[in-house]
Amino acid sequence: MAAHEILAATNAVVTLDVALPGTVWPWLVTVNMWAKSIGTGVIFMLFLLLRTHPDSVKNLRLPTALAAFIFINIFLLFTLADLHQPFRMWHIFVYPSFSSAIAWGSMMATTFLGLLTLLILLAWKKNDEVYDKVLLWTTILAIPVTLYTAALMSQCTARELWQMPTEAAQMVLAALLSGSAFMILMGGSKLSYEAKKSLGVILGLSALMSFIIYMSEYIFGPMKAEEVAAVLEYIKGDGPYTVMFWLGQWITYLLPMLLIILSRSSKSESILKLAAILALVGLFIVKHVWLMIPQLLPMS
Repeated sequence: MAAHEILAATNAVVTLDVALPGTVWPWLVTVNMWAKSIGTGVIFMLFLLLRTHPDSVKNLRLPTALAAFIFINIFLLFTLADLHQPFRMWHIFVYPSFSSAIAWGSMMATTFLGLLTLLILLAWKKNDEVYDKVLLWTTILAIPVTLYTAALMSQCTARELWQMPTEAAQMVLAALLSGSAFMILMGGSKLSYEAKKSLGVILGLSALMSFIIYMSEYIFGPMKAEEVAAVLEYIKGDGPYTVMFWLGQWITYLLPMLLIILSRSSKSESILKLAAILALVGLFIVKHVWLMIPQLLPMS
């Protein structure tokens, strides 16, 4: 080995010198994804409602910015807690690897948090005109912030189940589902019935599309690769995650869709709120199952 190669090796920055556990991404990452979905989702919903029901949502500028700020901080906190060497996280910013989704995601999430802080200040000062301009850029940035976890999962090339196209779609749908559900609950009496009905449509369609994708992978996934078939065995038959998987599908997607239909026919806001609560609770279960099962399959 040449002298300059030896010197370069001795100057290497070690960022992960701990034993890898059997499950690399535990429940902390589930909280991470769940909170990020809500944090970006409520921004999507506020942007939409300000253009479709401006009078109804005009008093929700500050509560929405605060909610997004809190959930994005939960997302960042649990991301930090999951790092094997959390006190070295500054290396991501000082020595970034631009081929890594982690580096890009960290920078985008930090910028997103800064924009949310600005939105809170503008809402507190009641500067609605500037708020709405900043909200546009915040909404645009919320898209890659939502998608970056899908990119991170797709970079795990040894896990065949995690593919960028489907995971990206599921991340966006999770943000729309959780954002509309949270906005229904947070809006309360401030939102008009028409605004709540629009949020219910978004919630129901997001649930339907997400359920279709999961069922497509569940039924047709084994045809793609043997590893996918082996992974899906954990949620089929007597698999250890079968009950949790189907419980999540019912709580997150099927029951909310049914309740939304009932709420529209009866014009019951209570039923709509129940659908929103189930969707938020069930989303955590669904995300956890899909995060865990590929990690259970031995790679050798």
